[in-house]
Amino acid sequence: MLKHLQTFSGHQNPVYALANSDKDGIFFSAGNDKGVVEWSLKKMAFVMVKLPVQSSVYCLHNYNNQLFIGERSGAFSVYDFIEQKVIARINAHAKPIFNIQTVTSKNELLTTGEDGSVAVWSLKDFSEIYRFQVAYDTVRAIAISPDQTEAAFGCKDHLIRIYNLNDYSLKLSLEGHSLPVTSLAYHPEKNYLISGSRDAQLKIWDLPGYELRETIPAHMFTVYDIAFHPTKPYFATSSQDKSIKLWDAENFKLYKILSLEKIGIGHTHSINKIIWSNDGKYLISTGDDRQVMVWEMEG
Repeated sequence: MLKHLQTFSGHQNPVYALANSDKDGIFFSAGNDKGVVEWSLKKMAFVMVKLPVQSSVYCLHNYNNQLFIGERSGAFSVYDFIEQKVIARINAHAKPIFNIQTVTSKNELLTTGEDGSVAVWSLKDFSEIYRFQVAYDTVRAIAISPDQTEAAFGCKDHLIRIYNLNDYSLKLSLEGHSLPVTSLAYHPEKNYLISGSRDAQLKIWDLPGYELRETIPAHMFTVYDIAFHPTKPYFATSSQDKSIKLWDAENFKLYKILSLEKIGIGHTHSINKIIWSNDGKYLISTGDDRQVMVWEMEG
């Protein structure tokens, strides 16, 4: 299913963010270091420090030849790959930014973080369109539904809040987790929303009504990320418990555990972020141990 292929060292501090490039075989990582790092999957090698940053990076988001970099300072930068430079830096929030997503149908960008507000930005000129308060405390996760009609926000107050994207009105709040919600992902065909939490559980919410279908005791500690495979019926989860797990996206059967304990190779600390390569051949993981690992999908 998944086997270890490569470990990239080079980061001096914990890594929190990963993003693919529009260019095949290129991805980026960033964290408590002073820059965003570019890596090649074709050469399985470090390429370069792509750009310096002014504070720790908590999230990276790639869209339409631009890389959005969310910082601890509450600012985000926009690096344009065509112009090969930072074309905007916006002081967006008073506290750290934890998540950035694009609403492609509206040509808008969403930022959120520790202040509990969500800011909506124009992708044309990065001007602020709208801002609304989702929670009184941290909002860590954003997921946009595949049909671009709804956004789910994972909040520190244990709730998941679903908003209509046409007018940013609150549709409903989902109560289920007993601790802060730390990760969210919609099934690619909008069959369900999956949430992960500090309570170590995954919850499956059926769509369109968001009824709770299933609760899975998935990990020992916080579930930090959930990533659906781009073409196959699988998803992966990563956790503070230093493991990655591969699941069946239809019946939620556990296929594989990737950890030092289970297979003799893996991360030694919390795994903060996972992404699939654009072609689905690789799963990339990173975390507090400063390592970036590449796992190959077999079969």
